[in-house]
Amino acid sequence: MLPLAADENFNNDILRGVLRRDPDVDIIRVQDAGLSGADDPTILEWSAREGRILLTHDVATITRHAYERVREGKPMPGVFEVGCGVPMGIVIEEIMLIAEYSLEGEWEGQVRYLPLRQ
Repeated sequence: MLPLAADENFNNDILRGVLRRDPDVDIIRVQDAGLSGADDPTILEWSAREGRILLTHDVATITRHAYERVREGKPMPGVFEVGCGVPMGIVIEEIMLIAEYSLEGEWEGQVRYLPLRQ
């Protein structure tokens, strides 16, 4: 199962929904990793070291920092940006699909938006 990380402001109801569906999903909140208040580059560096795809609602700044890492040749396992208007059930389902069926490295260097399918 693909390891995931949720940034500090990610909707905890979504995380609880994912873990209710499958308690074995490997997902950690950045604040539980001791990164409360950390800036975007620090969070992206940590998620790259840990090999975790980052889930975020931050469409304003995280994208720029993620692509900077890619341009600099640094690892960036992937970022999934989730719009606040996407229904929670759809987000939970998509996160489950990503975690369970993605191949290691499949999302490297990519910033994607959920839902993937329209």
